[in-house]
Amino acid sequence: MPIQILMPALSPTMTEGNLVKWLKNEGDKIKAGETIAEIETDKATMEVEAVDEGILGKIVVPAGTDGVQVNQLIAVILEAGEDASAINIAAVPQAAPKAVELPITLPSNSSKSEIVVHSAQTERVFASPLAKRLATEKGVNLHNIQGSGPHGRIVKNDIENFSSATAPGIIANVSAFEDIKLNGMRKTIAKRLTEAKQTIPHFYLTVDCAIDELLSLRTKINAMPNAKTKLSVNDFFVKAVALALMDEPNANVTFHGDYVRRYAQADVCVAVAIDGGLVTPVVKAANLKSLTQISLEVKDLAQKAKAGKLAPEAYQGGSFTISNLGMFGIKHFDAIINPPQACILAIGAGEQRPVVMANKVEIANIVTCTLSIDHRALDGAVGASFLKALKGYIENPFSMLNYI
Repeated sequence: MPIQILMPALSPTMTEGNLVKWLKNEGDKIKAGETIAEIETDKATMEVEAVDEGILGKIVVPAGTDGVQVNQLIAVILEAGEDASAINIAAVPQAAPKAVELPITLPSNSSKSEIVVHSAQTERVFASPLAKRLATEKGVNLHNIQGSGPHGRIVKNDIENFSSATAPGIIANVSAFEDIKLNGMRKTIAKRLTEAKQTIPHFYLTVDCAIDELLSLRTKINAMPNAKTKLSVNDFFVKAVALALMDEPNANVTFHGDYVRRYAQADVCVAVAIDGGLVTPVVKAANLKSLTQISLEVKDLAQKAKAGKLAPEAYQGGSFTISNLGMFGIKHFDAIINPPQACILAIGAGEQRPVVMANKVEIANIVTCTLSIDHRALDGAVGASFLKALKGYIENPFSMLNYI
């Protein structure tokens, strides 16, 4: 009998996703393990593999569809010897057709009789998300366009050609703003961080760290002929955070309502900005890894994150998060905790500041670090103890040399 393909849950937090692309067409043969579609989750764009083999008999949810619920039917596979007549239409629910109302703007010198106003139609139109947006902006009725894309799908060029060549009476809406639809990742970030700020009693501790010794050591290490990578200041902070968590294990926890979970190793999340949002890939057991290992791993994770190719296990979990905006020149900021973690460290830019050393005013490179803490999980003394340990490693980076 026909095999149903359901919208998969590709991460623990996923409740819906966007069906970005079908890599197979109706009638194509499918092998088990073969990639058939691309799904945008709240974290990345993931490839979906077929678990059965057969013929792709029907695509229920077309490419470009947003907000597809987990476990919703998206396609049907026919087994050997079956044909399309074997598909039970009742088991293949179609989206109810909706009336389409498209805005039009009348030229000031035109009358209503000069404008062709199309009534709402119920026939389903296949168009790319970009084409739909352009059609709305230009007041173009999609039902009047013959698509030039795969299987007659309406694409960007169809809208542009139609609006310029065949719809002189309809002009684009003119406005001083643009509405940008939130992608799945942005929606998840909005939901989780709103919840975090509303339900977590944040408090903040700030410390200044001199990084002159660190910068000098970094320069020497990076100049070594056998260096496998160029260490960044952030690499030192990842390592220092991991070691400080080992020195103050009560900060290496996650909060779970009526208990806290304390971890034996430091799995440090590193915030990475990508198009449309933010992801936090995890450097697992960072306390056991060398600076070089950390540097190579962070670079690899960041590249995969920006390409949307992070596997779920690369961003799930973690006991602590680092958010570094120093490269943007931000001196100080307070970060929002990512639950169930209990802490996040905000790292600012290194800048030269006057400091008093041995009763003299000297110039030093200083970084301001602010620790956001969930007061349900730990108190100020624990946070202060962690920051003291962190400052010790940052200002005496040679203490981390055993971990190069």
